[in-house]
Amino acid sequence: MKNILKKAVKKPELLLPAGNLEKLKIGILYGGDAFYMGFSPFSLRCKEGGFTKDDLLEGVKLVRKAGKTFYITMNAFPRSEKMEIIKKHINFLRKEVKPDAIIVADPGVFEMIKEYYPEAVLHMSVQANVLNWRGVKFWKDHGASRIILPRELMLKDIKDISEKVPGIELEFFVHGAICMAYSGRCLLSNYMTGRDSNQGACSHSCRWKYKVYLEEEKRPGQFMPVEEDSNGTYFMNSKDNCLLPYLKDLVDAGICSFKVEGRNKTEYYLATVAKAYRRAIDDMLEGREFDKTLLNEVYKTANRGFIPGYLFGFPADNDIYYESSAPLQNYFFVGMIMERKSKGLYEVSVRNRLEKGQEVEIMAPGKQFSMKVEDLFDLEGKPVDTVHGGAGNRLFKLNDGLEYGTMLRIKA
Repeated sequence: MKNILKKAVKKPELLLPAGNLEKLKIGILYGGDAFYMGFSPFSLRCKEGGFTKDDLLEGVKLVRKAGKTFYITMNAFPRSEKMEIIKKHINFLRKEVKPDAIIVADPGVFEMIKEYYPEAVLHMSVQANVLNWRGVKFWKDHGASRIILPRELMLKDIKDISEKVPGIELEFFVHGAICMAYSGRCLLSNYMTGRDSNQGACSHSCRWKYKVYLEEEKRPGQFMPVEEDSNGTYFMNSKDNCLLPYLKDLVDAGICSFKVEGRNKTEYYLATVAKAYRRAIDDMLEGREFDKTLLNEVYKTANRGFIPGYLFGFPADNDIYYESSAPLQNYFFVGMIMERKSKGLYEVSVRNRLEKGQEVEIMAPGKQFSMKVEDLFDLEGKPVDTVHGGAGNRLFKLNDGLEYGTMLRIKA
């Protein structure tokens, strides 16, 4: 039975978000096959702290050295005044970056890339909202090699597309946030804050706390509050997407690339999710049953609770997280090992409060265990009793044998 499954399942790609150079390094370390990255003003993730030009070129070298694949995101919807700078960016990509593919949403940008970078491989972004087989065929006929399908599609829709449009690669989001609009095509943020989600600056207005009132026609001026608790009303706050148990179903439906959302999320989120999906994919390829304990691992990241997206039908009332805009957390990310200084002594990038002697869970690509932090020091070697998130790097006395990218977490 094992051998039959191994032959039947084609190896899918684990595609991870690389929000900056550090996250790219972590994604490589924790088993990603491919990475998507980009920078403002061409990508839909343009917060500060992303890639600079030099970082991007260094990242390309790291990806090539590791034998991995990377895609450049150009999926913003630009206005006419940006066309000249987009032309320059395309030439930069062609001459210096040479990505394995470019992710595009706007038809005009698609045509510009074909004109100025004719050998480029083009993937249609989830932002293009290609929802049916006719749309997939349209973009295939125009030269796209892959379609990143919207999260809003169901398993039966994916199968239909795969059967009716053979020869096109299909990519699908398997983990991360779900937008209250069709895969990010939302005007709410722009209307409320002036920050355009379609230009990469979403303020996530759908996650905010609202007080909602009704006005009855015959009682003008009398506003009655919609039922809510002391936390407010979070009626647009979707639970998060997690398709860990359904990877084989997706492969059978025609998906070749499993995409994880979250370029703006932490290195810890990336490492935890990547490790779980890497294990699930490898188990699937070896014909092993899905290990349900992997779900416990992704629950150790900040989340709003998990649902299987739209895979088996439209989300219902219990698929909205009404309690708060803040995510659930049963573990806190304490820090990440940056460098081994000497035997058992490590420089750690601190992300949350920790006290000397407190127990932490150690997570690395090939290991996971708990231990107490023996001693804490500042970077000059002065002993301290407590470290705090935002304080920068500190020295931790831990077990020997740990490496860069090891994550430290504590129970909430």
